[in-house]
Amino acid sequence: MTNPSWTPSHRRLTDSLRAAVAPVCACVLALGGLAVWTASGNAGRPPRIDVTDARLFLPAPGVPRTAAFFRITNTGGVRDRLVEVTSSAVTGGISLSRHRMTGRGSAYPQAVESLPVPAGGALDMSPFTSDVTVPATARWRAGDLVPFTLRFEHGGRVEANAVVVRPGEG
Repeated sequence: MTNPSWTPSHRRLTDSLRAAVAPVCACVLALGGLAVWTASGNAGRPPRIDVTDARLFLPAPGVPRTAAFFRITNTGGVRDRLVEVTSSAVTGGISLSRHRMTGRGSAYPQAVESLPVPAGGALDMSPFTSDVTVPATARWRAGDLVPFTLRFEHGGRVEANAVVVRPGEG
């Protein structure tokens, strides 16, 4: 029995080339898409968090809790979440809450574990959207600054001083 040697034929070469074209094209398209995504600045841009317009409502006499509000902007390419707020000037638990509407046109706060901060967007806290619920302290006066530390899932910790304002002002 003779052993025929393998020789490349025109048909074998054509079939091999056709089999290799699809994976090569897929790789080229994937690399091209990743290159465009990276060049546009969207790859590897972690959240960049900035906290401004921090204010704390002056508590009414005898009311045990009040609310703090922050404008949180994220100029990064990845969304983030506010997961905790603390303050050295506050005793007791601080919580995050979102305002929910009832069927009769009134609202109530609902405690939440976190608040989303969209990529390239902002979280604007207000009495109508979300807030940080804070135990009230009788010694606060309008104009006082209260330090807060906001902790984000990806963006780390950000320090902010909230100015004490009367509700409806500022």
